[in-house]
Amino acid sequence: MSKKRTGARRIVDVPHNILEQINKGEIETVNLTECLAIDFVILLKSVFPKIDQEVISKMSEAAKLGWMERTRLAARLVYQSYGLEIVPTLLMHSSDNVRGWTSGVIAAAPELSLQQRLEMIQPLANDTNSGTRETAWLLMRNHIASDVRHSIKLLTPWTYHEQANIRRFATESTRPRGVWCSHIPLLKEQPEIALPLLEPLHSDPSRYVQNSVANWLNDAAKSQPEWVKSLTKKWLDISKTKETQYICKRSTRSL
Repeated sequence: MSKKRTGARRIVDVPHNILEQINKGEIETVNLTECLAIDFVILLKSVFPKIDQEVISKMSEAAKLGWMERTRLAARLVYQSYGLEIVPTLLMHSSDNVRGWTSGVIAAAPELSLQQRLEMIQPLANDTNSGTRETAWLLMRNHIASDVRHSIKLLTPWTYHEQANIRRFATESTRPRGVWCSHIPLLKEQPEIALPLLEPLHSDPSRYVQNSVANWLNDAAKSQPEWVKSLTKKWLDISKTKETQYICKRSTRSL
């Protein structure tokens, strides 16, 4: 069995042969550094050899943008070129980044309801690659934030899913402040709206989920500290598990 690749810490240290395979979409990235090293033009050409040159030009012009901005652009250009019909092809791709573009394609389609978008994106929320999972909620974030109450209603069943990745999507995608994304003002001021998502996970067995719940509450604590103190105290009173203790301790780390 071959040793699992850990990935370079700096872009300049990514081996040439690894970067070549990543750019061609032949292998997955294993860390953020490898994602940042991707040449989106090469990747687009490799995945879609017959794509219009105008699309390639637009991608080339975005070379100096950040990885997330280029990811959004690539997904939008793919949607404009191929529509929703390309989704099955993207989902089956060997590249985690290409699979991630699926989220942007789904987000770009104007005819889809929020429920339809979430149903289509669920396989990406449970992808084996963490980068694809992050891309899934990041590219869906604007739709979720635009109708927070409805999003929470739709995502609440996800918190009971057997897959930890699915449960984690429900909290990570609705964080009041989040990472690499705009804030959700309503949840910063009224975090209690999200209790249907948070309560079922107060003693979740997965550390991946625990960290997301704790980070959600840590976000909320920056604007509503007393509410977070009250909620974590309640959880500690009703649950004596080590999982709850971990979540509550991490939730209040900024207080």
